[in-house]
Amino acid sequence: MSDGEIGGDIVLTRGDLAVRVSRRGAAVAAATYRKMPFFVAAGGPNGAMANFAMVPFGNRVEGNAMSFAGRDYAFQPNTSDPLYRHGDGWLGLWQLEEASVEHAQFSFSRSADEVSPYAYLTRQEIRLAGDTLVLTLSVENRGETALPFGLGQHPFLARTPKTRLTIAANCYWNERPDHLPDMPGPVPNEFDFRSGKLLPQTWMNNAFEGWNRRAAIAWPELGIQAALEADGGFDRFMLYMPVDRSDFFCLEPMSHLPNGHHLPDFGGLTPLAPGDVLAGKVTILMSPLPAQPEG
Repeated sequence: MSDGEIGGDIVLTRGDLAVRVSRRGAAVAAATYRKMPFFVAAGGPNGAMANFAMVPFGNRVEGNAMSFAGRDYAFQPNTSDPLYRHGDGWLGLWQLEEASVEHAQFSFSRSADEVSPYAYLTRQEIRLAGDTLVLTLSVENRGETALPFGLGQHPFLARTPKTRLTIAANCYWNERPDHLPDMPGPVPNEFDFRSGKLLPQTWMNNAFEGWNRRAAIAWPELGIQAALEADGGFDRFMLYMPVDRSDFFCLEPMSHLPNGHHLPDFGGLTPLAPGDVLAGKVTILMSPLPAQPEG
């Protein structure tokens, strides 16, 4: 089968994996393994994104303002949220640079304006390698001065009643009413997934630190499982579980904490001089879930 398009989207296939990618946000619109969907289209401005890149950083900026290297900068809201959110890449139309049956590479560039002081060039490659979905994201500072940059992936993973998550962390940030992180502390028992357990039936929108950049998700009803792994650039992750939707949850590898612009050491944001590049990769290995004995 050759690479194709559906409604302007790019269709990637390899073996049991099939992924549909949109030029809008270079976002994954659908992903299946053995015809079972492991991503859910539930995000983005039109609710049609199943994974999008967060660039030049993720989450929100308190007060739509930041200070860096002795200068003050301002943002404007870029969605209905009162705070500038998730960067610009997820809202833009990306250029398709390369495509084959198994991979697609996109680029997106912007200049500084009243919405954001960031000028940059970003690239995202989506590749199928065996039974693995590989997401590689980079950003280059194209501005005139250094600024703190970050990256993240925002997958909307399928959620079933028996979905089990295994992920370890040693630090948890609770959430303020404005959806920004408040204070760090030990991981509460309810959100401790070190040994693997069912997802809680409660609101969750929290950042974690101190993980080994690996996670496992099992979907017994679908008969499949995923092993997620991030490279060293993604030292944090977010877990998001809404209460008004029970069909997805988000596990978001990030290079920094939400609202890093207002945290010590910029919450892991990386200062990039003009021309400097930040990159990170996330892989999701799919496989059949071994049958569990009854009784």
